[in-house]
Amino acid sequence: MKSRFLSFLLACVALALSGCGYNQFQSLDEQTKSAWAEVLNQYQRRADLVPNIVATVKGEAQFEQDTLTKVVEARAKATSMQVTPETLNNPEAFKKFQAAQGELSGALSRLMVVSENYPNLKANQGFQDLRVQLEGTENRITVARNRYIKTVQDYNILARSFPNNLTAMIFSYNVKPSFTVENEAEISKPPAVSFEKK
Repeated sequence: MKSRFLSFLLACVALALSGCGYNQFQSLDEQTKSAWAEVLNQYQRRADLVPNIVATVKGEAQFEQDTLTKVVEARAKATSMQVTPETLNNPEAFKKFQAAQGELSGALSRLMVVSENYPNLKANQGFQDLRVQLEGTENRITVARNRYIKTVQDYNILARSFPNNLTAMIFSYNVKPSFTVENEAEISKPPAVSFEKK
């Protein structure tokens, strides 16, 4: 009788340990870090394009200086933020980073819209090439962000599901922040930037 109880107890302990989710947390945590690194990589790619775009636009003597200044300032703000793996676990830092990247997106969109008013700039092959690179980079950012959102979703589901939530509580696996839309009404509007050559 004692051996049956002991066997049953050992089976329960083995089952509990195999179902605690610790290894899943490790795997999903690494996946979120990897997906986040790709998001940062694409944001850096965009930031690296900005000086070339600004330099090309400055060649257009009549171009709106205020628009260029906003792009330069937004890039400086976005690239000056210290982003570490801990940013993924700090909703406030994550929100600030996201806001800075959003400002840069907005400034670049405004620049592209305003550039449509300058025929010399529209005819500049270098500028057109940069526009195409920017469009490609924005698409890559979207793909990278979507992958990150998916991995965070998988991680957060694990962290909230029983009995894994007990493991999460014991080992401090907190729910991770994901990308959000500041103004959900904005996403229903068509984009203001057209990258088509005219």
